[in-house]
Amino acid sequence: MSRIDEIAQADWDGLMASDNPFSRYAFLLALEDCGCVSVNTGWQPRHLTVWQGADLLAVMPLYAKGHSYGEYVFDWAWAEAYERHGLDYYPKLVSAIPFTPVTGPRLGIKPGLSRAEVQRLIDFIAAELDLCLEQQGYSSWHCLFLPAASQQALASQGKLSRLGTQFHWHNRGYGDFGDFLTGLSSRKRKNLQKERARVAAKALTFRFVPGAEVTQAQWHTFALCYRLTYLKRSGHGGYLSQAFFASLALAMPEQLLLLVVEDSSGDMLAGALYFLGEDTLYGRYWGSTVDIDGLHFEACYYQGIDYCIAHGLAHFDAGAQGEHKLARGFEPVATYSNHQIAHDGFRKAIAEFVDEERRQMQVYMLQMRRYLPYKAPD
Repeated sequence: MSRIDEIAQADWDGLMASDNPFSRYAFLLALEDCGCVSVNTGWQPRHLTVWQGADLLAVMPLYAKGHSYGEYVFDWAWAEAYERHGLDYYPKLVSAIPFTPVTGPRLGIKPGLSRAEVQRLIDFIAAELDLCLEQQGYSSWHCLFLPAASQQALASQGKLSRLGTQFHWHNRGYGDFGDFLTGLSSRKRKNLQKERARVAAKALTFRFVPGAEVTQAQWHTFALCYRLTYLKRSGHGGYLSQAFFASLALAMPEQLLLLVVEDSSGDMLAGALYFLGEDTLYGRYWGSTVDIDGLHFEACYYQGIDYCIAHGLAHFDAGAQGEHKLARGFEPVATYSNHQIAHDGFRKAIAEFVDEERRQMQVYMLQMRRYLPYKAPD
């Protein structure tokens, strides 16, 4: 499909059957309707559907890519190697949520099928994707940020499996933020308290506003904050538009929380957009019109931890990368992707690369755990 709205929302969401907000039809449609995902941005929708007559059996978000931006599983070196050998790495096929490095379902299958029927369906989809690479000139297919069981299923079919890591926070039944702090070593606890105190001294107000209650003025200011912060960090104004955020507010407000940061006059000067899953809080986008030391950590980490504790959420995914999260109680977790490379010679070379990368990543994750701020168990 060249657009997700070629099928019904109920059909897509019924097969995805997930509380993950980013796999929802509304999120993917907003990206397309607002032009964030299009031929012009290098994310051309090619969503995969499998039908049996009029019966929809499976769906998969799928994009033809002319670059590797916005994926967060980096393959630039692979593209450069192709170029050095006079071969085209682009276009490629990617099953992912654009600009969203969040683990979640990438294949939705009709409920009620037997295990054997599901396996035949998966085998059929894999064969169809292989045929696309062979007949339509794509160099490769990449399925990004998969749950562990899904990547294992693809690995068993011969797809290359790649290991990555992010840093997430886990709620161990804390009663409040102070309860969380008591579990940290003395030095780490004091550092964290000082960091929050510096921001508190600025007399700012932090308010979580449910998606349905966010005003147009707040969305406007948040989009401005997002663009300014992205521009300062990367030299461009970000992948997403104000229209995209406004569209989400209409389509899925029950899963949105906008953290509004105001000064003593009530003027909004920063914001962070969070998404809600059943037991997970996702921190996705943030921005500020001012430069205040520690504001990013407060808005994007500590306020999120506070929210999880207050609402009994088990898990906080505050975004990709960031070893600085370790000192703030976030722990390394594994992320997975699978890759099918059409060129036999490059497939062998890339297989060797991902095997070595996996070993290095496993060592890295063990090393990172040594820097966690928690007290040693008695």
